Amino acid sequence: MIDFIWLLPTFPLLGFLSLVLTGGNMPKKATAIIGAGSIGLSFLVAAIIAIQFLGSGEEFVVRHVWTWMAVGDFTPGFSFYLDGLSLVMMLIITGVGFLIHLYSTGFMVDDPSYSRFFSYMNLFVASMLMLVLADNLVLLYLGWEGVGLCSYLLIGFWYTNPDNGYAARKAFVVTRVGDTSMAIGLFLLFSQLGTLNIQELLHNAEEQWVTGSGLAVAAALLLLGGAVGKSAQLPLQTWLPDAMAGPTPISALIHAATMVTAGVYLIARTHVLFELAPTVQLLVAFIGLATLLMAGFTALTQRDIKRILAYSTISQIGYMFLGLGVGAWSAAVFHLMTHAFFKALLFLGAGTVILSLHHEHDIFKMGGKWKKLPIAFASFLIGSLALAAFPFTSGYFSKDEILLAALAVEGPGIWLWMGGVAGAFLTGLYSFRLVFVVFFGESNGHDDAKEVAGFSMAAPLVVLMVFSLLGGLIQVPVDSVFSHGEAHGEHHVSFLMHAIMMAVPMMGIAISYLFYVSKTFSTEKIMASNTAKFLHRFWFSGWGMDGLYQRLLVNPFLFLARINRADLVDKFYALLVTLTRVANGMITQTQTGNLRWYALSVAAGLVLIVTLGVLL
Repeated sequence: MIDFIWLLPTFPLLGFLSLVLTGGNMPKKATAIIGAGSIGLSFLVAAIIAIQFLGSGEEFVVRHVWTWMAVGDFTPGFSFYLDGLSLVMMLIITGVGFLIHLYSTGFMVDDPSYSRFFSYMNLFVASMLMLVLADNLVLLYLGWEGVGLCSYLLIGFWYTNPDNGYAARKAFVVTRVGDTSMAIGLFLLFSQLGTLNIQELLHNAEEQWVTGSGLAVAAALLLLGGAVGKSAQLPLQTWLPDAMAGPTPISALIHAATMVTAGVYLIARTHVLFELAPTVQLLVAFIGLATLLMAGFTALTQRDIKRILAYSTISQIGYMFLGLGVGAWSAAVFHLMTHAFFKALLFLGAGTVILSLHHEHDIFKMGGKWKKLPIAFASFLIGSLALAAFPFTSGYFSKDEILLAALAVEGPGIWLWMGGVAGAFLTGLYSFRLVFVVFFGESNGHDDAKEVAGFSMAAPLVVLMVFSLLGGLIQVPVDSVFSHGEAHGEHHVSFLMHAIMMAVPMMGIAISYLFYVSKTFSTEKIMASNTAKFLHRFWFSGWGMDGLYQRLLVNPFLFLARINRADLVDKFYALLVTLTRVANGMITQTQTGNLRWYALSVAAGLVLIVTLGVLL
């Protein structure tokens, strides 16, 4: 069955083509069957392949389908590489992706662009599968750009609203910055190592470059640029909160199973390059730490239910970058998997809340809804516990491994650990702020709320609840992928350190309870001070990053555009057009219809040609 690995991206690609070529004229039931069924078939094939691969005892398998292009010795193809890392990724993408598609059949049923929605979603999944299964960086880059295109289409899905179009363009432009960095990195790698086959490239890099080599540092930095763009890390994180403009299932797909994990996957897949550039690898850790803290503070100030979850995603990807930066490759992939479970659960739960409350997004216009929305409440409670790393939920096991690995790093390890623990405190605080404000206390509106959750919406939530609780028991089979670059075995730390890591998230939850349920503390009193008001505005704005980019990049560009409103470049080509028209007019004057004139012209031309031939 491994020989049929090419079916994984093919099923959703065929689903995309079927939905596009029928032009939206297919019945909604058939659209749902094709849209969700194609991903379901991919998951079924992925599960069978996973069972066969794990039972074979092989470390990796390569399957070549066909050669894409052949230019000299450069022959990248549609070839698929299966090892423990790509196996975990394909199961997450198809498994969680199928649950999101199934949920979408109910969530989007009243949308007039039902078919267009599923066509974009199918293409998104096909591109992501191409990305994670590629055995060469050219095919990986094709999938990389494919998910970028689909994110633009999906974020701007409701394109009649200009704000949605702006959010889609913003995501496209900001991530292009990272994509350009990555493309330059590919040029550098090919020029120096002679191949873009991932495994050959990593082998050649180990053979030719010493640790700390300038070329290794440059290559790792360029790939890191691509990763921070796609995974929304500092300084290219500004596109992700605005990506909430799309339908909620899209947010779940982008944040949980596909696009934002692509940067984490890229660094993990090319980990040898980062090991050859230890300063860049440590930079990955500090970028992750800074991002997770910044996003945590920002999430504390948001009112929009989806934007809170968006900043939560930025923060959790920061934990993955922290794990990658300290060499805890397996722990980072483990957290990627558990995050897919509880973040998909939270976003789909948010979709149920939004739909049940007549498309309300402001959490402070909700309140007291746990009885009216029992399935959504259970989803948020379990998802938030896992997000906050509550002991023995899935998020606890994966985040614990990352923090322990950070603590084991010599030098800055204690600071990385302390930052990660502080982030866990913020996570408990903002995640349960959301739970308590939406589901507890007095109702602040929508008293007529009735939960909208049929089988297609409720079933995925139940499955994700189970995995959010028990997903930490799953063993990710990636040890062989990172065996030469990661120290295995248990981290021996004191009982006190373990106790701190368990207690800090619960402290965040407890403080959130004292603010938003028991009212022991008052947010109004805190916000009375000018310092608190300033910090609230600063954090709410995402630490002023959008304003900074507006002043440094956008405004100068608009200024130059206004100066060049008449477009000097176009004037040059307009002059060429004018000259061509004048020349044409002069030539047409010679067309008199007089035979003697034509004969004289031919004779004169012949004399001119003979003369030139003699002289030259």
